[in-house]
Amino acid sequence: MKVGIVYTGTTSELEEDVERELKNRLGEAVELYVQKDPSIIKEINSEGYVTRQAAKRLVEMYLKAIGADCDAILNACSSVGEVADACRGLASYLGVPIVRIDELMCREAIKRGERIGIMGTLPTTMDPTQRTVERLAREMGRRVQIVNILVEGAFGLDQVAFRKRLSDAVDKVDKPVDVFILAQGSMAYAAGDLSKRYHLPFLGSPYYGAIAMKEALKNKGIIS
Repeated sequence: MKVGIVYTGTTSELEEDVERELKNRLGEAVELYVQKDPSIIKEINSEGYVTRQAAKRLVEMYLKAIGADCDAILNACSSVGEVADACRGLASYLGVPIVRIDELMCREAIKRGERIGIMGTLPTTMDPTQRTVERLAREMGRRVQIVNILVEGAFGLDQVAFRKRLSDAVDKVDKPVDVFILAQGSMAYAAGDLSKRYHLPFLGSPYYGAIAMKEALKNKGIIS
């Protein structure tokens, strides 16, 4: 069993969380075919949207994973989730499903409450995540209200400073929130501490991405 992981930008925390969660769900023997292209997220953040060239490089990584005989692909960046959506039909036709790391997380948030806080450290992650939540809510027949919480200046901080910056941002939220989404997978390591502190669910995508990957491989008959 071989799983492709496609990163745009990444951190050591994100990679550790993704690998751990996939192996927890799929077993230690799973082969991980990892590709990274940080220029993609750099370009997106610089331009403020997913450019044609950034999307092209991402699609090339999907095709490379398919060419390397991966059984499925995990798209590990929420900022480019809509590119993954656009490629899913062709990938499925070729027998290699593309799993978004954040989609099942967004579904879970919708199940847990109407008022959903979306936390992110990069502006270019916020809008795609909101659109994903709104699309899924329509599909699920649910009404949601979004509270966007952009935590500026947090990306790249050490873990202690990062957790504090997130907590400070939550403290400033002046509207009630039922559940929080940590929009970037690199934020997920802080979910447990935040949940304990505020007695509210904070959802991180690596955990849910691994569940979705296992389901995709079940649907292919790779695992039972």
